[in-house]
Amino acid sequence: MESTISLKVKGKGKGSKGASSSDDKSKYQVVKEWTNWSLKKAKVATHYGFIPLVIFIGMNSDPKPHLFQLLSPV
Repeated sequence: MESTISLKVKGKGKGSKGASSSDDKSKYQVVKEWTNWSLKKAKVATHYGFIPLVIFIGMNSDPKPHLFQLLSPV
C-alpha cells in the first residue's frame, strides 16, 4: 500500500468564500509561526549579547573604567 500526502487546502463549501477563510487561517498561522520564531531568536540574542554590549560601551567611554567597575552592581 502506498500512502500519498495531499497538499491541497480542503474547504467545506464551494466557491471563493470557503477558500478565502482557509487562506486567511493559513496566512495567520504563517505570521504567528514567524513571529514566534523571531521572538525566540531575539530572546537568545539579547540573553547572550547584553553583557558584552555593556562591556563594549563602557570600555569606549571617556574615563576608561576597569572591567570590575563595569561588572559591579554599585
